[in-house]
Amino acid sequence: MLKQKLKQLGQGMTEYIIIVALIAIAAIAIYGFFGDTIRGQMGIMTAELAGTTNTADFEDVQDEASTAQRGLTDFSQNTAE
Repeated sequence: MLKQKLKQLGQGMTEYIIIVALIAIAAIAIYGFFGDTIRGQMGIMTAELAGTTNTADFEDVQDEASTAQRGLTDFSQNTAE
């Protein structure tokens, strides 16, 4: 009786691990597909949480200027002084 109970417990844990792994793989695939959009939206949300409410200052993520390499001096641009 105890052996059967342990077997069922192991089976439940295995099913749980498989489900978690499938969810993780799906999340990685979705992020890979919508990565630029998610990154842009997260940037807008972060800026609004920081107090910037005007989203017109943000460029579209697909623009060339927004995907160009940026340096440390670029982080102070578009900030209120």
